[in-house]
Order: sequence, then structure tokens, then C-alpha cells
Amino acid sequence: MTEAGPLSLGQLSVWHDIRGLPARRWHEPNNAAVWPLPRGIDAEQVRTALRVVATRHPSLRTRYDVHDADAPGQLPPDTGFHDALPVIEGGDAAPADLAAELAAQPFDLGREHGWRARLLTSGGAPSHLLFIKHHIAADAWAQELLHQEFRQALADPEGLGATPPGPADLAAEQHSAAGLRRQTAALDHWTQLLDRAPAVALPRTADTAGDVVQATLHSVPARPAAHTVAERARVSVSSVVLAAYARSVARMCGADALLVQLMSANRFSSRWKNVVTSMNQWVPALIEDARNDDLIKLADAVHWSGLGAFRHGMHDVTAVAALRARMPGAAEPACAFNYVAVPEKAPLDALPPRGPVPGSPPALTWEDPFTTIGPRCYARALESGSALSVRLTAKDLSREQCADVLWGLHESLLSAAGRH
Repeated sequence: MTEAGPLSLGQLSVWHDIRGLPARRWHEPNNAAVWPLPRGIDAEQVRTALRVVATRHPSLRTRYDVHDADAPGQLPPDTGFHDALPVIEGGDAAPADLAAELAAQPFDLGREHGWRARLLTSGGAPSHLLFIKHHIAADAWAQELLHQEFRQALADPEGLGATPPGPADLAAEQHSAAGLRRQTAALDHWTQLLDRAPAVALPRTADTAGDVVQATLHSVPARPAAHTVAERARVSVSSVVLAAYARSVARMCGADALLVQLMSANRFSSRWKNVVTSMNQWVPALIEDARNDDLIKLADAVHWSGLGAFRHGMHDVTAVAALRARMPGAAEPACAFNYVAVPEKAPLDALPPRGPVPGSPPALTWEDPFTTIGPRCYARALESGSALSVRLTAKDLSREQCADVLWGLHESLLSAAGRH
């Protein structure tokens, strides 16, 4: 076998999340997207555009050596790939349902590239491209980049420009002398926060042990409320929503300080901003005085804690695991948070599946989670169009507790903005 190189830190984070999953859960790192096709496009144009995009990005031609779970590696990108692009006649089936069926099929990372695509037709005419990817191949940012490039390649297959760097290039930079110094600084950040953070956790009961619940709060008034508070606090909207979420969790925990995991995109450098791979990593932030009634003051504190966390976003999760083993009494994060803002004219696949209608009252919808990988209490806030949606996936919590966290977040936003 060709010698494998090291994983990038983002790839390594994905691997740590999935390496112990039982076979019945191997599909959970997958994500499904439905890309509408322009009218008049034929199958060969779609196939050509997809081939152009896959040829440009090494991550889409990469397999992995995972025989040793403690020392995974990425193989050199294959020069070719299977691009037959099977066709599915949609009939009466919803494209999103067909994509979900494809996403439920796991990838063999040692033998397959971490993506698959199907051409969906309606009455024999191409209507959508169903694109499924494993998270180790591309995160959400990279997936949207692939969508943009695919649409450009449909119009002009020769117009995408120079070939971008790939995850092996990123891994080489991260393991350089400068990269290792940054890793050391990140580990120091973890050490300091684990040493300071109090041991706080959401309640657990025998009745909820092993349960996983997921609900999404959809709210039109929450979006302008969050923007109003952000303007007053002079911080980002994400900091405001995180502050409201942290306050809600802290009140349930009965704690004044929380160790929180934040999702860092790690795309702050121009060279790596548009590399197609998984760069997301969880980073720790300590939020103090988390039950503060002044959401503006709390949002300011959250803002600065978050900046410190994101500064150390690229870290070696293996080293962090070893650090935790040396600090058995250290606090576990009480909750986790990710914020995604979707542009007003975002593609259809980027929008929430069941968003609120303007003028409709705030509401909770309950869902069966596709994946339970990740932290115990994970909120993903999505700002799109005129609304704010917050999805909470929680382990060992009841439906009532999950709802309390989400409605508490909502109440904080509206109260601080004076919108009651």
C-alpha cells in the first residue's frame, strides 16, 4: 500500500468522533444536499461539471488508512475516480427523501472516496443533483463551496481557475515548526480552562438515561431581537444567541460559570479559507456570570471568551484527550454551540427543511436525530431569511428539559430587546 501521510487536525477531529461507532451508526457522519439544476441542462453537462470539481479538490479523491485506529492516515489522492453518475428517475418522490436514503448508506473510507452523487431526473430531464458527503471529506463551508463551483462549471467547465490546496497540504503546514508551536499554545489554552472551570453538568435522571431528544425552535421575532441586542452590545449576533443559550443552560444547571464547546470553522487564513476538507473543531470557552440578567453585558463577555477560543481553534484532539486523562477531575463541557448564517439568496439545500412562515408564532418541532455524534447538549443556531431557528440535540434529557432550554433562550432574546 502507498504510504499514508498524517491527517489534518480537522480530519483527525472527525476520526476521533467516529472511530468507535458501531456498524449500525457508520452513516451518521454523512450529509445530504439537493442541488437544483438549471432548465435545459443535459446529463453529460452535469457529469462534466462534477468531474471538473472532483478533479480540482484532492479531498474528493482521497481514501484513508484506518487499520490502526490510533494512527490514521490519508493516502495520496487518486488520479482518477469513478464518475459514471447513476441516474434516478424521481417520480413522485421528494428529492430530499431520496437524498436522505443515499445518506443512510455508510462509506468505507479505506476503499471509497467520501462522497457520492446521483442525477435525479423528472420525466427523463435532469432536475437535481443529489450530493452526499462524509464529514471527513468536506464540512458545511466546503460543501457550499463545492456547490458554487459545480454551478460555475455547468456554465463554464474551464473557468474555475487554479487548483486549490488540499488537506495534505494543510496537514503539512500544521505539522511544521510554526504549526507545532500553535498546537502547543492551543494545548496551553485547554489546560488553563480545564484548570479553572467548575465541574458543572446538566441534570441526569434514571428516567432519561440513554435518551436522545431533538427539537428545533423556529422563531421570526427572535431574529430581529437578536440583531437589536447585538447592535446595543456591539458584538456579533452569534455572541448574543450564544449568551441567551448559555444563560438558559446555566439556570438549568444552577451554575454561574459554564465550560462551553464552540464550533470553530478555522477558516481565518486566506490560504485555507476555501480548502475542501473538514476544518471544524470544538474549542473550549469559559463563560462566567452566565446567569446574568443583563444579556447585553453577558453577550460582551461571551464575545471575548469566544475570540480567545477561536484563536486556538486548530488543536490536536489526541493531545487534548491525553491532557484530560492527566486531569481526571477536570470539568466536562456543559453544552456546545454552533452558529450558521445563511445568505438571503442561499441555495435551496442550505435552507432549513421546515422554516417558519412570516407572521407565524414561534414554535417547537420535534425530530428524530439523524446523528447523535458529538457533545451531550448541542445547539445549532441557523439564521436564514427573516427567522432564527435553533436545533437542540440533547442526550439524557427529557423533552421538557430540552424545551425549557430552547424557550429560555427565546425569552432572553425577546426580553433583552424589549419585544414583549
